[in-house]
Amino acid sequence: MAGLGLGSAVPVWLAEDDLGCIICQGLLDWPATLPCGHSFCRHCLEALWGARDARRWACPTCRQGAAQQPHLRKNTLLQDLADKYRRAAREIQAGSDPAHCPCPGSSSLSSAAARPRRRPELQRAFSSGVDLSMASPKLVTSDTAAGKIRDILHDLEEIQEKLQESVTWKEAPEAQMQGAIHPTFNLKSLSCSLEVSKDSRTVTVSHRPQPYRWSCERFSTSQVLCSQALSSGKHYWEVDTRNCSHWAVGVASWEMSRDQVLGRTMDSCCVEWKGTSQLSAWHMVKETVLGSDRPGVVGIWLNLEEGKLAFYSVDNQEKLLYECTISASSPLYPAFWLYGLHPGNYLIIKQVKV
Repeated sequence: MAGLGLGSAVPVWLAEDDLGCIICQGLLDWPATLPCGHSFCRHCLEALWGARDARRWACPTCRQGAAQQPHLRKNTLLQDLADKYRRAAREIQAGSDPAHCPCPGSSSLSSAAARPRRRPELQRAFSSGVDLSMASPKLVTSDTAAGKIRDILHDLEEIQEKLQESVTWKEAPEAQMQGAIHPTFNLKSLSCSLEVSKDSRTVTVSHRPQPYRWSCERFSTSQVLCSQALSSGKHYWEVDTRNCSHWAVGVASWEMSRDQVLGRTMDSCCVEWKGTSQLSAWHMVKETVLGSDRPGVVGIWLNLEEGKLAFYSVDNQEKLLYECTISASSPLYPAFWLYGLHPGNYLIIKQVKV
């Protein structure tokens, strides 16, 4: 499992293919996204649909059809990405050997046989992971070139942030409709310092230790798993954290050691509010500090089909907190940790409205 860190290095994902239209083989121009999720130039779609009778209104990629012509709206994020890619290519071209750059103003993509392709100067900057704003004279030969590259990297970092918030996990709102689950706490795993409500959806820090029967499945620390084993499919649930000063929510395997804590094992992952104005993610026994804003309601999106896990703040509007890839060899369970042990603190598994 590996997280997507935000650093000064720019990742390798930005290629022409990522921003291309398969119909015209060019960079997206007035991009429209169909209900199936695939995007094309609007004029390309209209021309394609107008030229054929069979499978009218079908997506050229997946062939998913519609009873009537979809209303095409501009995907402003994709338009922004395509515009910034064009700008980056022009800036690189202006300070590079023309023999290694496409013609000015060219937006055409390489042929299918040559894909994927990136403009050479961008490729070198991306794949090296070098922070060019601190580059040595060997990498940057003039202040003008350094300034241009810094501007380009700044734009690409903005693109990365937008992708994290809006593209990579664009499916999360749909998950609330199609992947919503309502887990319940498993009493066999419940720590003796915690109590669970009758409906098994609220867990509270006890005012005194509870006399639960000893079991090798019971946590020695103030943690609990849910009863639902998630081994396939897509799942989404929400946790109300507003009445707990110190907490962690995430997923873990049932085999997680009962004397370990959430996120500090190879088979668990979580986001954690320390109660000291710090929100962190724990993944692969590694902490990533996320900021100082406390989410009141956390949404967890687990896509086992693609091996993805994401955490959202869903108080007023959905905001991505952290995302990572997972490779689970055994089923995963919703997991909770109420630490600080302030009596009366509690977490609630919310009923997601579908």
